[in-house]
Amino acid sequence: VQLQASGGGLVQAGGSLRLSCEASGRTSVIAVMGWFHQAPGKEREFVAGILWKEGTIWYPDSVKGRFTISRDNAKDTVYLQMNNLKPEDTGVYYCAAAYSSSYYYTDRKEYNYWGQGTQVTVSS
Repeated sequence: VQLQASGGGLVQAGGSLRLSCEASGRTSVIAVMGWFHQAPGKEREFVAGILWKEGTIWYPDSVKGRFTISRDNAKDTVYLQMNNLKPEDTGVYYCAAAYSSSYYYTDRKEYNYWGQGTQVTVSS
């Protein structure tokens, strides 16, 4: 499975961005897709997840109400709509996929495949 993330950029605080992540290869094995954020000098943190078949979604409290994950199974693509962005949202955003089983994974160690990351910069 290969993942290609896109959609990052520079935005002012309070603005919005939509990230995309297209999966290719053996996409039939994907059970879970997730998005992670890595701020400069910090660990990679979970920000959104979705069960690939069922569509169930989950978020950490830090982004609830601001970020929305969705998917288009026909296009093998997952999206992350980010609204009301804050300077602390700055960093590289990675999409990831897990194949083992459908579960609400939030630990990066549970994900098997990773995209290359897309940079998001939020200016104050």
